[in-house]
Amino acid sequence: MNQNPGLIGKKLGSTQLFLGDRMVNCSVIEATPLVVVGHRTKAKDGYTAVILGLGKRKASRTTKPLAGQFKKANVEPPQTVKELRVDESQLGLYPVGGQVDLNAVFQEGQFVDVQGQSRGRGFTGVVRRWSFAGFVQTHGTHEYRRHGGSIGTNMTPGRTLPNIKMPGQYGNETVSALNLKIARIDAEAGLVLVEGGVPGSRNSVVVVRGAVKKKNGGKKA
Repeated sequence: MNQNPGLIGKKLGSTQLFLGDRMVNCSVIEATPLVVVGHRTKAKDGYTAVILGLGKRKASRTTKPLAGQFKKANVEPPQTVKELRVDESQLGLYPVGGQVDLNAVFQEGQFVDVQGQSRGRGFTGVVRRWSFAGFVQTHGTHEYRRHGGSIGTNMTPGRTLPNIKMPGQYGNETVSALNLKIARIDAEAGLVLVEGGVPGSRNSVVVVRGAVKKKNGGKKA
């Protein structure tokens, strides 16, 4: 489980950034206003985590139990609330009731993992869903150009086996992009620019954490 420091943000879109003599494509993630709603501790909850709140919601659309929790943390009701598992030594980066300092969590050049909900494509065929090549296009082929072909045998086992690649729902699932590099951090504007593309549509919520498969993915020294 990834327990490196991280944050939640809103994907704004893509842009270009010039770093020295090279131009890189970056995804812009807005992490403001990002507040700490509370902590989970081993003594009370059996594990260690931070509860982060992003954005703002109307007080009239906040239930009384949630409103009491936000009032106890002395924060305005956020639009999105997510819980991130972290190591117990990292709780100091997230003071309850305060805003998350981007420079304290990440540094430029650090590798991160970005998790989001991919765009839904609806019910699609095997060519789009699984990148099938399709059937032969000539020699009298009729109505089989984008079909998947055989899905099983006749006699044994006499049925279609599980996990055969077939048409179905495509997209709208949790996807993680690993080992992306942070190109720039604008703490004043609350922006994090990550090299490459990140999953999700514009204005969707993504989770950015230190890369679990890189040595410098954790908190900076």
